[in-house]
Amino acid sequence: MKQYITPFEKISRSKKTIILLIWVVLLVAIWFAGTAGEKHLFPSPAQVFSGFSALYSEGLVVHIFNSLVLCFVSIFLAIIISMLLAYSWPIPALKPLSEFVTKFRFLPFTGLSFYVTLMVHDARNMQIWIMVIFLTTFLTTSLIAVIKDIPDEEFDHAKTLKCSRWEVLWQVIVLGRLDYVIDVIRQNLAIAWMMLVTVESIVVASGGLGFLIKNSDKFMNHGRIIALQIIILLIGLALDAGINFLRKAIFRYSKI
Repeated sequence: MKQYITPFEKISRSKKTIILLIWVVLLVAIWFAGTAGEKHLFPSPAQVFSGFSALYSEGLVVHIFNSLVLCFVSIFLAIIISMLLAYSWPIPALKPLSEFVTKFRFLPFTGLSFYVTLMVHDARNMQIWIMVIFLTTFLTTSLIAVIKDIPDEEFDHAKTLKCSRWEVLWQVIVLGRLDYVIDVIRQNLAIAWMMLVTVESIVVASGGLGFLIKNSDKFMNHGRIIALQIIILLIGLALDAGINFLRKAIFRYSKI
């Protein structure tokens, strides 16, 4: 028993699973006990389960598909733009542009989305470009941080092998940090999935999980809201696990 409360103690995977299951059972028990009375602030399990049933009958699968398409298209475009900006950061003439883009992460979400809506009128494209702008700022910032953390010894080693400046950029930064890039994408995917619901709730014409949450909140259907939160959480965890598995499968010897 002592090993479970000792800091930095290493335990087996089976024991970790047992601890996780205990916490899950405890949380479910608290949920049932806390909503057993007639008056309760949090929706009861029965309300949430009925919310799942109602959402499925109203086309939940289609809305999930729309949200995933928006997420993947947005992050794909943001990755392309961010990698171009980050990899041009070592070039003196382009460095100010890359650093200027990273400063956009301090801008308020609503203010910038207002100008996007003025330039783009199609609902789906509007959602995509709002996502792309914000994801690009965070991805570029993270990728530049990865480049800054590259030890000088790696650059010196490339120069010793008589690589040109462009070859150093390609071999050390681009190829040499691909596993880090995938991990940065995995981290920012959580930001993308979190922003997705907000963007979809602003522009509801294209549907999606954000539309369902906004619609449920409008009618004060808290059971559906909690059901949607659970769905969003599970999909987010699945996306994170999937891209982490992909990184480990491609870069089996990565120490990240």
